Amino acid sequence: MLKRTFPSPEALQRFPFGLADIAVIMGTLVLLALIARIGAGTFVSFVPPDVVPGVSLELRNLPYYAGRSTLRMFIALFCSMVFTFIYGYIAAKSRRAERVLVPLLDILQSVPVLGFLSITVTGFIALFPGSLLGLEAASIFAIFTSQVWNMTFSFYQSLRTIPQELDEAARLYRLPGWQRFTKLEVPFATIGLLWNAMMSFGGGWFFVAASEAISVLNQKYTLPGLGSYVAAAVAAENLSALGWALLTIAAVILLVDQLFWRPLIAWADKFRLETSASAEAPQSWVFDLLKAARLPRLIRQVLTPVSEAVNRLLSLMTPPRPLRPVDQSQQALSDRLYNFVLLVAIGALLITGLHFIFTTVGLGEVVKTFSLGLLTLGRVLVLLVVATLIWTPIGVAIGFNPKLARLLQPVVQFLASFPANFIFPFATLLFIRANISLNWGSILLMSLGAQWYILFNSIAGAMSIPTDLREMAADVGLRGWLVWRKLIIPGIFSAWVTGGITASGGAWNASIVSEIVSWGQTTLVATGLGAYIAQATEVGDWPRITLGIGMMSLYVVGLNRLFWRQLYKLAETKYHI
Repeated sequence: MLKRTFPSPEALQRFPFGLADIAVIMGTLVLLALIARIGAGTFVSFVPPDVVPGVSLELRNLPYYAGRSTLRMFIALFCSMVFTFIYGYIAAKSRRAERVLVPLLDILQSVPVLGFLSITVTGFIALFPGSLLGLEAASIFAIFTSQVWNMTFSFYQSLRTIPQELDEAARLYRLPGWQRFTKLEVPFATIGLLWNAMMSFGGGWFFVAASEAISVLNQKYTLPGLGSYVAAAVAAENLSALGWALLTIAAVILLVDQLFWRPLIAWADKFRLETSASAEAPQSWVFDLLKAARLPRLIRQVLTPVSEAVNRLLSLMTPPRPLRPVDQSQQALSDRLYNFVLLVAIGALLITGLHFIFTTVGLGEVVKTFSLGLLTLGRVLVLLVVATLIWTPIGVAIGFNPKLARLLQPVVQFLASFPANFIFPFATLLFIRANISLNWGSILLMSLGAQWYILFNSIAGAMSIPTDLREMAADVGLRGWLVWRKLIIPGIFSAWVTGGITASGGAWNASIVSEIVSWGQTTLVATGLGAYIAQATEVGDWPRITLGIGMMSLYVVGLNRLFWRQLYKLAETKYHI
């Protein structure tokens, strides 16, 4: 049996004063120095069509490139978290806003990263004239669009499935909106949001290469980073450089897991919704070190008066919701007016779309993209079924067993974070030599990035099932399929739906880089909507880019409306703890 490698917080506190604090201070200073060194490269002068220094395949540059990419990832993660809290909260709290924001979220999730990058890059360059910061902001925004939707769906669904007794208690105690948000809603959503943030961070690596190669005014600029390094190695058919890049990204993922995600998982265990204590809490040596250090506690004590003043101010600004019933007649009139405005907006969009079709691409091209979308839809459905059958039981096993979670969590985090498109060149070589059609091989490539949404949400759902319910199920003799039907499926259903809808959106997005792959001068193309968009983007055919993205959005929104939203309603009304 393995024993702890690192001392406990109690043992650390027995050391002379300042030992743990010195470690925390030194670590913080090293981190700030690295950020300053890496961030300095983002402020260099740049005005299109100036030339950005190219990416060198020399190994000594890899640590710097890794730092640039990782810094972009964390900035995008911070922006994603802010967006999640604001957008998810409004969508969950306002019935009228939900009818617009959730379908809009479906559409935004379906828009490829390449689409966001093509539309916004000119604006970012204009926002930071004369500086490379404009291109950096465009790259960060592209990574943001690959991370944020999964987190927003998770937070929104958590707010919609808060247990009724907790909601009633908050109402009876007349908690102001701010206190309700910080004392009930965020804690209840924390575990699911954390695991989805881990998945989103890993998913961001998938599009790092695309986000670091930016086209402006028909000229391509490459930002220094791991993604652009891999792209240069593939173009040069340099297997040695590609191998070193894979080792570097592996090292970065492991460091981020140990120094960032592991401490957060250990900290978030206190938000488990149960009456009995967790059998074995997650462990993190960094979290233990922070608990042993006196400096963080001193900082909290100094900041306590400020935080209390801010809490009082925000509580006064967000008074409790009234308990009196809403005037139904006034509500109905307001709803009819809202529906009328919504129908007018939809009608205007339809007229605009028809005008675009008949004046640019033609009806035949629409039929073609629709049929291509059916082929990609088939690949997405196969992926979802297979991923559910394989990864849901594994996720439940990890979520139920803390020892197994401690052993496998770094493994699944590594697999999910490892950018699947970094190994696309090896898969392309396999397909070429084994004579495998990309029409089937693209399903495997899409699954490399999308399947982890189901696994991570299954883990989060299983961890959110109270221990006392699991113990009660064991005491009454529930075994096999019966325990799945009576406890596990109802307990993880809401989280699985979130994983399914984001895996579906991720698979559609990944189809753009999975249905057309290359190695050197050899290119394999699958028949599908993703390849259609990628080819149109390559030649700058804006009408077909717009049509392809619009058709993909139509498929994603239609699937969400007809299938996933019905499951969401089932989760809200029946299958939640």
